[in-house]
Amino acid sequence: MILTVTLNPLLENRLTVYSIELGETYRAGREFFTAGGKGINVSRQLNYLSVPNHALTFLGGENGKLLRKILSEEKIDLNFIQTKSETRRASLILEEASERITTFISPNNLITETESVEFRQKMEKMIRNCSMVVFAGSSPSPNADDIFAYGIKTANELDKISILDTYGSHLEKCIEASPTVVHNNITELQNSLNIDLSAEENKIDFLKHLYAKGIKMAFLTDGQNEIYASKFDYHYRITPPKVKTIDTTGSGDSFVAGIIFGLHHSLVFDEFVKIAAALGAANAAKLETCNVTEDEYRKYINGIQIQPIGKKMKIIDDSPNYIS
Repeated sequence: MILTVTLNPLLENRLTVYSIELGETYRAGREFFTAGGKGINVSRQLNYLSVPNHALTFLGGENGKLLRKILSEEKIDLNFIQTKSETRRASLILEEASERITTFISPNNLITETESVEFRQKMEKMIRNCSMVVFAGSSPSPNADDIFAYGIKTANELDKISILDTYGSHLEKCIEASPTVVHNNITELQNSLNIDLSAEENKIDFLKHLYAKGIKMAFLTDGQNEIYASKFDYHYRITPPKVKTIDTTGSGDSFVAGIIFGLHHSLVFDEFVKIAAALGAANAAKLETCNVTEDEYRKYINGIQIQPIGKKMKIIDDSPNYIS
């Protein structure tokens, strides 16, 4: 069982119009609500990959009630801690003429110290009953900033695989806790850690830095640009497939779901990295978030290239050698 942990869920109100100009009033052609938040997105994509999972998050107010209803309809197994503060909400305006999406997000909800303690207690119990735990998304307020690092340390103590995909002021503390796997968007990394990753040399140095912290695998994505990855102290440059981008929301989360899929099924590194990259690309090529099917991602697999950087891993033939 996979556990996904989301500290900052999002109720998305999506509206479609043909085109807009600032200052005008428009009647939407279509309106629908969706559930957002990086860990929740990962859970949705795992469902489409038939990987059993549970989601843990905070929910509060009327937005939280609606979000819970949507997740139930999506058949996402959910556990949550009730908050006094209202769950945040976003309005996404899709212009059909230009396929441009404009997003407005409300302020984060405030987590109390009591709610944070209750969340950590529930999370620790759930980690004991899972094989992998995913810590994904931002932290909504200071009282939640220590939750991911605490969860990573708990996973390490219980010998569970932990996967980190977060950003913001708590990122450095999370890295210091030594998760098993790290995924990050390069822009988020640069902004969170105040570092320069524009050159390939800088990216490789950062991957080496993560390995020195005990992180066994790391993946740095950058939209349709090349992906840089590490497995222990081996480094790779991955060329993703080119797609017509409609909405990149959740592409990193689909990528993470691909990594989990590979680890869950004990696939070799090259195989599951291609699946992850194909999932991210397929997600960007559609409006919906993290509901990529096998047929949708499979058509991109052959367009992905993986190139080792520096030393190459030796392939050992350990198959039985029967001599008559």
